[in-house]
Amino acid sequence: MAVEELHSIIKRCQILEEQDFKEEDFGLFQLAGQRCIDEGHIDQLLEIIQNEKNKVIIKNMGWNLVGPVVRCLLWNDKEHDKRKYYFLMLDLLVKLCNPKELLLGLLELIEEPSGKQISQIILLLLRPLQTVIQKLRNNKVYSVGLALSTLWSQLSLLPVPYSKEQIRADDYGLCQCCKALIEFTKPFVEDVIDNKENSMENEKLKDEILKFCFRSLKCPLLTAQFLEQSDDTGDDPLRCFASEIIGFLSAIGHPFLKMIFNHGRKKKTWDYLEFEEEEDKQLSDSMASLAYLVFVQGISIDQLPMVLSPSYLLQFNMGHIEVLLQRTEESVFSKGLDLLENGLLRIEDNRLLHQYLEIKSFLTVPQGLVKVMTLCPTETLRKKGLAMLQLYINKLDPQGKYTLFRCLLNTSNHSGVEAFIIQNIKNQIDMSLKRTYNKWFTGPQLISLLDLVLFLPEGAETDLLQNSDRIMASLNLLRYLVIKDNENDNQTGLWTELEKIENNFLKPLHTGLNMSKAHYEAEIKNSQEVQKSKDLCSLTVGREEIPNMPPEMQLKVLHSALFTFDLIESVLARVEELIEIKTKSTSEENKG
Repeated sequence: MAVEELHSIIKRCQILEEQDFKEEDFGLFQLAGQRCIDEGHIDQLLEIIQNEKNKVIIKNMGWNLVGPVVRCLLWNDKEHDKRKYYFLMLDLLVKLCNPKELLLGLLELIEEPSGKQISQIILLLLRPLQTVIQKLRNNKVYSVGLALSTLWSQLSLLPVPYSKEQIRADDYGLCQCCKALIEFTKPFVEDVIDNKENSMENEKLKDEILKFCFRSLKCPLLTAQFLEQSDDTGDDPLRCFASEIIGFLSAIGHPFLKMIFNHGRKKKTWDYLEFEEEEDKQLSDSMASLAYLVFVQGISIDQLPMVLSPSYLLQFNMGHIEVLLQRTEESVFSKGLDLLENGLLRIEDNRLLHQYLEIKSFLTVPQGLVKVMTLCPTETLRKKGLAMLQLYINKLDPQGKYTLFRCLLNTSNHSGVEAFIIQNIKNQIDMSLKRTYNKWFTGPQLISLLDLVLFLPEGAETDLLQNSDRIMASLNLLRYLVIKDNENDNQTGLWTELEKIENNFLKPLHTGLNMSKAHYEAEIKNSQEVQKSKDLCSLTVGREEIPNMPPEMQLKVLHSALFTFDLIESVLARVEELIEIKTKSTSEENKG
């Protein structure tokens, strides 16, 4: 019945001119064709499509059959006996139908699915889509841009595989799609290369390919994880995709060096200013991704001129590192850590000039490292952040170290980080006293820095438990200074500032310890009373109330706090004892 109905429609349309086809004819043709497919009359439908007499009808109306054919290919099992006929029909429709209508129909089909079907339909339709675009005589560049944009939008919905196992399994087909997308794009890149006239049309085609490359650098490549370099990198589909994208950029006249080194500069040396301003955030992510691929993954690294100094490379990568560290995804900010490590390892210790800290990113990057160290839930990345901050400190010259220490003491707001910085200050003082004199960690400059270290932020009211790491580090530093610097030498300037240190740090610390110990001893007494009644109770530790804690657990927490106070008190007592011994000894020497 469906076949007879389709024959009837075709017979009526054969006597009409192309321009006389009505909307009703298109609808009836589509319904009858759909029914033929549903009822399995594939052979008869193929005969109708291949019949030369129906050429004009198929050209104008045949694109309506593409959707039903594609759905059959997606739904039917790969072993289905009629599958080869569906493929044959799809090829015939691509060959015979109006390419403009077919293009829109194919893109609509690509936009329809979700989940795992996204990759299935992309892999199915990429080659037909490529053929259709190449058949277009007008608006070819616009069609390339529309196709690439649509394909990328769908591709960006697929989850990016993270582990080696996920990459190998490729459950959602992202890796297969990336490989197929490269083959889809290659002919259009070759069109740009072959066109020597640099016509307006060719420049527009370059634009569309450039946008696609930028988008691909952001997704999937920004979050993509790559197989270890020791593995067979030729088998890494995402790395191969990255390599091809970077190759496309060079092929269309945008080598990575020009883009990485000029992005973000006030005076650009490449032409796409309007695009850069419109999509600056996306472009920043794309450029950061590109920098990571080149410098860490080593893709096209051989194109890097050997004359570029390590400091120069770090300077231009610092902005990209900043972008990566600002992201919250571990897969992205871990790349920022890797890119920073790559740049710092090229530089000798103490050779990174302090003038670089005048560049905003050279201060925001270490602040980003502090966030990784304190907020990241993954221990390995926290440790990597700490290691990178130490490496960064090691590379700075003495004035640079001094400037960075001041910055981080003022901005970190984290006792553990401040303790880490204070330990580094101690190390620099030690080197200055033992090896080479350094004005930044002796005398007036050091005293200015110690003002940020040897004090309590809120005087005696400071939460000693919350600030215990910082306080212990500060006391250890003070103990070291008292031992190593004699009052008569006073290389560090400590002895002239002793009264201020006592008033701002030691005396308030004594008062604070007495208050804190009294409070926690009272809490222990109260907890012991509650323990007798077997009730749950709340507890205030570090000004934060912890509710519904079993009494035995509460006692453990309270005793731990008291132990911390005892530890601080013992070091404080030792420091004061050393000060007394040193001042008494100096006084006796002067009398003698």
